[in-house]
Amino acid sequence: MRRISLVLLFCLAMIPAALAEPLVYEGDSGVGKGKHIVFLAGDHEYRSEESLPALARILAKRYGFKCTVLFTLDPKTGEIVPGSSYMPGTEALETADLMVVFLRFQNFPEEQMQPIVDYLERGGPVIGMRTATHAFKIPGKSKYAKFDTNYKGDEYEKGFGRQVLGETWAGHYGTNHKMSTRLDILPGKQDHPILTGVAKPWVQSGGYWADPMPDSEVLAMAQPLSAMTADAPPAEGKKPCPGVWVRTYEGKDGAKGRVFTTTNGASEDILDDDFRRMLINASFWTLGLEDQIKPDLDIAFVGPYQPVTFSFGGHRKGVKPEELQGWDAPILPDHSGAKK
Repeated sequence: MRRISLVLLFCLAMIPAALAEPLVYEGDSGVGKGKHIVFLAGDHEYRSEESLPALARILAKRYGFKCTVLFTLDPKTGEIVPGSSYMPGTEALETADLMVVFLRFQNFPEEQMQPIVDYLERGGPVIGMRTATHAFKIPGKSKYAKFDTNYKGDEYEKGFGRQVLGETWAGHYGTNHKMSTRLDILPGKQDHPILTGVAKPWVQSGGYWADPMPDSEVLAMAQPLSAMTADAPPAEGKKPCPGVWVRTYEGKDGAKGRVFTTTNGASEDILDDDFRRMLINASFWTLGLEDQIKPDLDIAFVGPYQPVTFSFGGHRKGVKPEELQGWDAPILPDHSGAKK
């Protein structure tokens, strides 16, 4: 019997990561019941693998949404590896009502990329965070080359970032860990549903320069600051530029979807209540639920949230998506002191 059990455990351990069940949070009730949000976490630096499951838990537990969170993984071990260009489970987008994108320079296999393309072709709503402006880096010979951040074709110039989110990668505009960013709401935009209950958003990540598509509605300007506090003066020589905007993109056969884009969103950014509230509001708005947005929506974290200081290679190692199941698992668990 013991020998059979050991064989069974060995066989289970050899199951490819592609067959692993995706991380799903689903609340019992709320305005989001019956709506499915799929989160794509796969950047190299800003800890999307922390930001996105934390937001998913809030939306699921407090408002009843079904939230599927997908990560870029090591295909052999199934561990979360930021930016690995391997994200099993994107077929979840077939039933998605909203796609939240926090990717950077990804080049997924066809079976993982095609569901993203299909979602965009049907004009599904999109939220893009930080590096999503340069979500894809795809060779010109690929059938998906037009989604590349530097695509030069007239049909889809500058790829997914420009054509869907409204802007592609345009460069850093504020030094990370030295210059934080204040998001100044533009005059006349405070009444936009996404800004309900939002007063003075401030984030710890440095700025990105952005000049969104002319059809974008800018809600807030990003002002780089001279230090890592919300009350720091503006950084010398850094005028504000668009940091939060909305627009509508067009998929196939005229299908249209709402878009919300922010050039911030690092794991430490969502510690700010106003910024986190804006993201929750944006989820409602892109789904057409703006009538349900209230200034006192509950945006408290669900379970322990312990983000690391974002950096290249600074992610928590050895973590698998299944370790984040339930409401009480830490995001993310720290295995640095664990024995192998």
